[in-house]
Amino acid sequence: MDINLGQVVYSKAGRDAGKRFIIIAQQDDAHVLVADGDLRRLEKPKKKKIKHLNFTEEVLEQIGEKIRNKQKVTNAEIRKALVVSQDI
Repeated sequence: MDINLGQVVYSKAGRDAGKRFIIIAQQDDAHVLVADGDLRRLEKPKKKKIKHLNFTEEVLEQIGEKIRNKQKVTNAEIRKALVVSQDI
């Protein structure tokens, strides 16, 4: 499975089931860190098992590129990107 920084995923397990997140880091082969810019902010991302996520084909390239280049990404950028991508 290809995991990309900035990829939009849906949680399928836990209290946050059904919520949209963006992958901001890969911890190991079984875990990633996700954030939504609202309840799960960049300062305290959620560690999720990969098997508990539904992956979409959608990758928010601007945010992924910023994360890879270690540039500053704000919670507002993530919230806005998730809202705009949901409307499409």
